[in-house]
Amino acid sequence: MSSPINPITIHILEKEYRIACPDEERDALLSAAGYLGKKMKEIRDSGKVVGADRIAVMAALNITHELLKARNEVDSQSDNLGHRIRSLQNKIDAALHDSRQIDL
Repeated sequence: MSSPINPITIHILEKEYRIACPDEERDALLSAAGYLGKKMKEIRDSGKVVGADRIAVMAALNITHELLKARNEVDSQSDNLGHRIRSLQNKIDAALHDSRQIDL
C-alpha cells in the first residue's frame, strides 16, 4: 500500500514552495531542496549571474554535471570490477583445469 501524499513546504533562496510528497520521500526531498538552495546561493553570491531564472539554470547545469561525472566514475569502476572478476574466474578455471590434469 502506498504512503499518503502530503504537502511539504521548502525554502529556496528566500522563496517558499509547497510540494506534494509521499511521506517516505520527505527527508530526501528536504535534503535535495537544501542542496539546491546551497548551490543557488553560491551562484548568487558569486555575483556573476543575475536573476533567479538564470541562477536556477546554472545550478541545474552544475548539479547535472556532478551527477553525470559521478555516474561515469561508477560506470568506470563497475567496468574495472567486471574485468577483475572475469580475470579471477579465468584463473580459477585454469587452476581447476590444472588440478584435474594432475589427478589423471
